[in-house]
Amino acid sequence: MRKVLIDAHTHTVASGHAYSSLQEMAKAAVDMGLEVLGITEHGPSVPGTCPTLYFKNMFTVPRQMYGIRLLMGCEINILDTKGSLDLTDEQIGWLDLAIAGIHAAWYQGGTKEENTEGMIRVIKNPKIHIISHALQNWTSSN
Repeated sequence: MRKVLIDAHTHTVASGHAYSSLQEMAKAAVDMGLEVLGITEHGPSVPGTCPTLYFKNMFTVPRQMYGIRLLMGCEINILDTKGSLDLTDEQIGWLDLAIAGIHAAWYQGGTKEENTEGMIRVIKNPKIHIISHALQNWTSSN
C-alpha cells in the first residue's frame, strides 16, 4: 500500500463552507502523516468566498507550518465554454498551486462540443496545474 504524501485540494473557513482554519488544517495534515498540504480556496466567483485581495496577500503566509510544506493556491472557477477563469493570468501568478474546475452554479455552459473545447483551453493553460470537477452536469442539452 502506498502512503499518501500530499493533499492538494483543501479549503479552510476562508472558502465559506469549510470548518477549519489554516493552522487547524496544517496540524491535522501533520497528524495524518502528510508532507505537503495544498490550501486551495474557492475563486472569487463563489459567493461568500475569498476576494481577489486574499490571493494577492498569500505571500505573507509561511510555506512551512508544524513541519509540513504548504502550497497556497486557488480552486479557480471555469466560467464558460471559452475557458474563461475568475482569476487573471497575473493573479494566477500569485499562487503556488492553481486548480481550475467547473462549479455548475457559476458556469455558463453550452453543447458538449463547446464545453469540451472550453475545458481543452483550460487544460492547455500553462498556469493551471490541476483540473477539478471536470464532469459537472454542464447543460440540460447533454
